[in-house]
Amino acid sequence: MITEELHKIYRTYTGVAAEAINELPSSGSNRRYFRLTGAQTLIGVYGTSIEENEAFLYMADHFRKAGIPVPEVFCTSDDKSCYLQEDLGDTLLFNTIEKGRATSVFSEEEKTLLRKTIRLLPSVQFAGANSFDFTRCYPQPEFNQRSILWDLNYFKYCFLKATGMEFQEDKLEDDFQKMSDVLFCSSSPTFMYRDFQSRNVMIKDGEPWFIDFQGGRKGPFYYDVASFLWQAKAKYPDSLRKELLEEYIDALRKYKPIDEPYFYSQLRHFVLFRTLQVLGAYGFRGYFEKKPHFIQSVPYAIENLRELLKEEYPEYPYLCKVLRELTELKQFTDDLKKRQLIVKVMSFAYKKGIPADSTGNGGGYVFDCRAVNNPGKYERYKPFTGLDEPVINFLEEDGEILRFLDSAYALVDASVKRYMERGFSNLSVCFGCTGGQHRSVYSAQHMAEHLNRKFGVKVELVHCEQNIEKTFEATV
Repeated sequence: MITEELHKIYRTYTGVAAEAINELPSSGSNRRYFRLTGAQTLIGVYGTSIEENEAFLYMADHFRKAGIPVPEVFCTSDDKSCYLQEDLGDTLLFNTIEKGRATSVFSEEEKTLLRKTIRLLPSVQFAGANSFDFTRCYPQPEFNQRSILWDLNYFKYCFLKATGMEFQEDKLEDDFQKMSDVLFCSSSPTFMYRDFQSRNVMIKDGEPWFIDFQGGRKGPFYYDVASFLWQAKAKYPDSLRKELLEEYIDALRKYKPIDEPYFYSQLRHFVLFRTLQVLGAYGFRGYFEKKPHFIQSVPYAIENLRELLKEEYPEYPYLCKVLRELTELKQFTDDLKKRQLIVKVMSFAYKKGIPADSTGNGGGYVFDCRAVNNPGKYERYKPFTGLDEPVINFLEEDGEILRFLDSAYALVDASVKRYMERGFSNLSVCFGCTGGQHRSVYSAQHMAEHLNRKFGVKVELVHCEQNIEKTFEATV
């Protein structure tokens, strides 16, 4: 039995029997983890693949000698199916940044941990590769064109085909080959972690430690950056991604000069490739092995894919066509619609009160337009509204309304951007003036057009006093 073998090597290492042994929650792999307590608290690991275990044991020893924070291995069984390693606790980086992942607003403490982690990555990739024997890697010594095509076909067979989509395999394979050529241009004699993401980083005494690197091999450093920053369920906002990329590049300069435009242009190919590889893994683990955790992660990876496809990949025309069709499948668009932001913009008359928020969220903005010069004071403008040319000309020639709206745009733009990043579904923006006819109507109309044009969000516009309703459909 596994526990008997772990008890045996625990006694061999400590000289006394373990007082208790408790199995820990499993991850996506076939390895099993146990916490053994007694004279010393240790983590026991059982792995079905001896070759994979041997790869981990070699890498752990090599990285520790290189000064990289990885758990120390103390004892192994004779057949190397089991080993005891340092107990780093129970705190995964993924769980430490849970609030940030839930809200897309990361605290300074969360950002600090992410910065520390990404700045350590070049040391794993470069210092970790010094004198490293890549023949000890499992299942492959290096990331080559065969492994690229294997991962792309993993996506094709385990995810794409599982959706029931029809596609031309020969055209898809042509683009797979093109992607393989592009990625292979970035080959480097560095260590590629392979699955560098926040679930494989533990936090001990406020510092990151690395685990589950046994699938690593020689390969391009771009891959790990894509893996970490575009992890499906991490939900890093673009602003944080950019900040962390700057931290990585700064740390990377210790090891090599960086051409930043080339770095960013090449990285986006690895981000697309990694996203497809992840979807293949989710398909296999979720659809075939029926593990719910992986199925639940699919919508996040699909959303990453949507964002990537907003910028063209001219190198892979047919692949991108298929991927766009994939993201539009009903099972994925239904989830997107649930999380799509709708902004309701209203004009109203203060003498009748501020409109109620029908969504029940009770938030948003109410702007008072009454400080702006009022065309309603003049008889010739009374028949018109803020939608009519005479009133528009009056307001714009006067200029006050333009400065007023510039300030309103700055406030609302910031909220819309954050709401979209955080997956919020409703925002209310109201403009009021005395009669709800001129200044508020002009302001609401221009705000609605501005938000739809700038962010592509769905905007529901209501001019309360005119009984006018208009919807600007989402374009994102």
